[in-house]
Amino acid sequence: MAWYAYCIGEKQAFPELARHRKPIPLESVLGVGGNQVFLYPASDLAIIVSEHSPKDQLSQKAGVDHARVIADCFKQSTVLPFRFGTIFQDDETLRKSIRSNQRLFMGNLERLHGKTEMHLKIHVDACCGKDLERHLPLEGVGKEYLSNLRENAARQRERQTRARAVTFQMHRMFAPLDEEVSCRMTESGKMLLDIAHLIDRKCVERYQNKFASTSVMMRECQMQLSGPWPPYHFVHRLTRGVHAPAHAPATAATATAPLREAVPAEVVLATV
Repeated sequence: MAWYAYCIGEKQAFPELARHRKPIPLESVLGVGGNQVFLYPASDLAIIVSEHSPKDQLSQKAGVDHARVIADCFKQSTVLPFRFGTIFQDDETLRKSIRSNQRLFMGNLERLHGKTEMHLKIHVDACCGKDLERHLPLEGVGKEYLSNLRENAARQRERQTRARAVTFQMHRMFAPLDEEVSCRMTESGKMLLDIAHLIDRKCVERYQNKFASTSVMMRECQMQLSGPWPPYHFVHRLTRGVHAPAHAPATAATATAPLREAVPAEVVLATV
């Protein structure tokens, strides 16, 4: 029997596993394709899985179901999410993968215990740099062309400087335990800063209050907050090198961040 994998949790967080050595149903939780979700015991770990058939199609809805199951488990336990589409072909493959990476998984669960991820999206005006880029000629060696290239490079440096300044300001205001930051230009010519902050779960309300006051102070920036999520970004960092391809038999558990945009903002997001 093949198993579709959602995440790894702490066995002690699921008391119903104390007297069982075989997979048991996780009550009232359905996974991809409406399949019953099971707790699969593996030493001090609980692997959250559901039965999988090769005929099952992994659609966009399946991505949402994947994240929802992880979110449900995150309410009870620290979790290490699996990459969307991770499948173990049989019990032996699952056991072997967990056994060979057990020390890594246990260490990651210990590091992330009691922590959660908050996600900030910040839109920052970028001085209409896109308009300039749109009107640059495709080729040329004239004085105007070279002048435009220099001006475009200067604007690019200005955007990067502004992005670093906003990122530093966010770090100083929110004081996270750890952070992951990415920056890109949108079609409207604005910068989009995507910031994941790792914080203590007990500090979520304080973080939300800080966001409310910060968004009032920084009215020139459009800010969005979501979370608390399982620590997708930080699981990925800890498990770099332990990789299992999506939509293929898994040889090792993977911690990464999956279909974030497919999940409603109110639903907890997670990834291994």
